[in-house]
Amino acid sequence: MRAQDAVGRYGEDVAARHVVEAGWTVLDRNWRCRDGELDLVGLDGDELVVVEVKTRRSVAYGPPAEAVTRHKLARVRRLAAQWLAAHDVRVASVRVDVIAVLLPARGAAVVDHLVGVV
Repeated sequence: MRAQDAVGRYGEDVAARHVVEAGWTVLDRNWRCRDGELDLVGLDGDELVVVEVKTRRSVAYGPPAEAVTRHKLARVRRLAAQWLAAHDVRVASVRVDVIAVLLPARGAAVVDHLVGVV
């Protein structure tokens, strides 16, 4: 596994722990279809939440959340519709969140959870 992949995987683990601690139910991680991948799909009460996770080791190229572009969010929305079509889940609503994870050289990961970005 490449170092970059390991950092991303660790960030996704941190994000999953974060939402579980917030009381969510995780339904899927790294769900793939021919059009792309969803990092995390969960239930926050009766709301389906699709989460894009971005992880960085520093802010040298900007905070992790800045890497989530409008184009990426549009893709996440399309993939969320495909996920719903592939699963028998009834929800009151759907939202897209971004969880930005910063991994400093020392200390715990810093999590920034942006709710309802689209």
